[in-house]
Amino acid sequence: MAKKGEKLGKRWPLYSVEDGFILSKKGDVTFGFQVDLPEIFTLSTEDYKNIHSSWTKAIKSLPEQTVVHKQDWFLAENYYPEPREADSYLQKAYKNHFYERPYLDHTCFLYITHKPKNRAKVNSGNSNLFSKTLPPDISLKKAVKDQFIDDLKQMQEILESSGHFKLRGLSSDEICGTDKTIGTLEQYVFLKSPNQNPLLDDIILNGSVQIGDNKPEIYSLADLEHLPEFTGPRITYDEYSSDKNKFSIGFATTLGLLLDCNHVYNQYLYIDDQKKIVRDLERKVNSLHSFSEGSRYNAITRDSVNEYLNEYTTEHQRPVRAHFNLIAWGNDLMDNQEIRNKVSSAISKIEATPKIESVAAGQLYWAGIPGNEAELPLNDTFLTFVDQAVCFFNNETNYRSSKSPLGLKLGERISGKPVHIDLSDEPWRKGIINNRNKFVLGPSGSGKSFIMNKIMSSYYDDGAHIVLIDVGDSYQGLCKKVGGHYFTYQEDDPIQFNPFYISENDNMDTEKKESLKALLLSLWKKDAGDHTRSEYVGLSNSLRMYYEYLEQNSEVFPCFNSYYEFIVNNYKAYLEKEKVRDKEFDIKNYLYNLEPYYKGGEFDYLLNATQNLNIMDQRFIVFELDNIKDHPILFPVVTLMIMEIFINKMRKLKGLKKIIAIEEAWKAIAKEGMAEYIKYLFKTVRKFNGEAIVVTQEVEDILSSPIVKNAIINNSDCKILLDQSKFENKFQEIEALLGLTNKETQQVLSINKNNDPTKKYREVFISLGGTYSRVYRTEVSLEEYLTFTTEKTEKVKLFEFINDAGGDYDLGLKNMARAIRSKELNL
Repeated sequence: MAKKGEKLGKRWPLYSVEDGFILSKKGDVTFGFQVDLPEIFTLSTEDYKNIHSSWTKAIKSLPEQTVVHKQDWFLAENYYPEPREADSYLQKAYKNHFYERPYLDHTCFLYITHKPKNRAKVNSGNSNLFSKTLPPDISLKKAVKDQFIDDLKQMQEILESSGHFKLRGLSSDEICGTDKTIGTLEQYVFLKSPNQNPLLDDIILNGSVQIGDNKPEIYSLADLEHLPEFTGPRITYDEYSSDKNKFSIGFATTLGLLLDCNHVYNQYLYIDDQKKIVRDLERKVNSLHSFSEGSRYNAITRDSVNEYLNEYTTEHQRPVRAHFNLIAWGNDLMDNQEIRNKVSSAISKIEATPKIESVAAGQLYWAGIPGNEAELPLNDTFLTFVDQAVCFFNNETNYRSSKSPLGLKLGERISGKPVHIDLSDEPWRKGIINNRNKFVLGPSGSGKSFIMNKIMSSYYDDGAHIVLIDVGDSYQGLCKKVGGHYFTYQEDDPIQFNPFYISENDNMDTEKKESLKALLLSLWKKDAGDHTRSEYVGLSNSLRMYYEYLEQNSEVFPCFNSYYEFIVNNYKAYLEKEKVRDKEFDIKNYLYNLEPYYKGGEFDYLLNATQNLNIMDQRFIVFELDNIKDHPILFPVVTLMIMEIFINKMRKLKGLKKIIAIEEAWKAIAKEGMAEYIKYLFKTVRKFNGEAIVVTQEVEDILSSPIVKNAIINNSDCKILLDQSKFENKFQEIEALLGLTNKETQQVLSINKNNDPTKKYREVFISLGGTYSRVYRTEVSLEEYLTFTTEKTEKVKLFEFINDAGGDYDLGLKNMARAIRSKELNL
């Protein structure tokens, strides 16, 4: 072994790196890939089977004298968000909340090594760790390189065609590093993060391994007696499972992201001469048979080898030699005993027994150098088949962020590290969804208001125009925060509109005329569709003449009052002059039914607003309908006004995103003959760069409403579900109604099953187009919580702080958050 103080170069096993190919001093040629794996907790049982099949086919496509080395890196990192000058106060608070949040970063490398013919086999006594000999005339011959490239392309095509993997070849700079970056060679040799500065450490290999002050330990899976009796593509993850829901993870996932410490998971497969392996086993069977009468152990071993040979022959299996090991190390906060406990627990979950390497640790570490895979001693491998061996591959990685600049940030499930998610534009461009509409289902207390406030806040930050119809003051805080318009009904401050007012950037087009006609007809008739042709013409004429009258009399303010007066003083005389009979347009009946909305009438406030008139330019509007949702007169008129406002925005705000979100109010809207508006919205809004969102909390509402089932669900490619544990016994109905796959059902029923007790959050399931689904954390900062909360006492207290700050929302919010953190105020 290397002597103390000896230079690494004298023992260095590699000769050169040429065009991304690594040449060893023994003549081995290695090419490396970085592999994008599927995201953890997103795969179904069938997905795991397909992944297993893809690895098996890919490895079987490789020729003999090949070494497959899959090296997965899991490094403890901290989250450092990028600050932006344009960040809002809430965005800054969110970033501060997650600043330095620890998480496990994962990178997967795949190294394929071609060994030259007649290469000497390696055992624990002749590793190049002990040799200084430099064989002459090492070069990458063109014929060898071309054939190797063909083999690599075929393997890559098989893996990528599964749809689960993406492979990218490593360049020479990525392998060797540069003056400013660490390459994969230096990263492995010194067990460094690629984000660290390239500094050299002393390496001591004396049975154990020591790199600088770091003393990593190696845990191997190489002895058949210590391996599980059964393997497979997946196992059940108990933490997310229940009696009715078995949640799947990969067989080796417990050795990956679920092992919370710095570690490298090395997975080796040696594809040797099959015929020679079989011949050696046949000789071994004969030898064992000769001694079987004197030893029961020999008889058992003979039968095991025979069984292996029979499976090889009858099922056309491919034999390989395999070895798996974990190199784990801690940090200042984690000692070796804690790491041993974590690694032992992770390995025991696949029913295997870990072996802490002491004597062979140096050789196993040395063989993990990219390009030196062929130097793993054969006596540290075990003979198996490809199908069994690939079960030990780690096949899952961290959640990935959307590349789109738009969207919101949610947390991944393990650590809560923020992940950027675009639920609309990016999946639209990729063809994952055909519309941007959303259906949200979550029982009371499940965190529904938080995820909706989070989504609306992100939409607002992205420049969208938002109209919200609510029945529980869920958005009062956010509306005040962004300076939006909050329409609500109180006896001393009733809700008010002015549909007759036309802002500077609006105009009296056909849509505006039709919406006004629909409103007036609903005030006149019980059913807006219950009118004759002559009544419709008379109504059209009244509006045309009214706006002509306004042009000639600029001092007249457009509102319902002036319209009513125009009908009394001008239009009535016009009808008499034209001798229009009552059966064609009954002006007396018309005025009688409209009188309650004229000044002095019961509802004279409703259509005569003089404030908040520039609705077209207001980007955040909330209509709180809780106090009037059962009112037979007000509710139908108000809902008509809301629809008119949004449809006007939808059609006239070109190039801008428009959002309408209807909370529990959709039930009342549907009852009042407004079903056609909901259907129209969900089928049409996508054409105008808009989206409609419906939120509900009761399963019975879904099952009993044909509007939700036929119009909303069928036209909502994004489905958002919160904790459904109380409905687990009848979830099959929801599953069928929403068209959820088995994988999606597993994910939904795993929500909040294993939450971190030290953090305050709930989880949410999001499905896009039935092909992309994830469960995320909805962890928020204290400032966001105070803005999004629906607890009345907390909202009242926040508004007190805002009033004390002179109406400055951000300052009031900051002061209240400071008081809570300093324990001066308890929620």
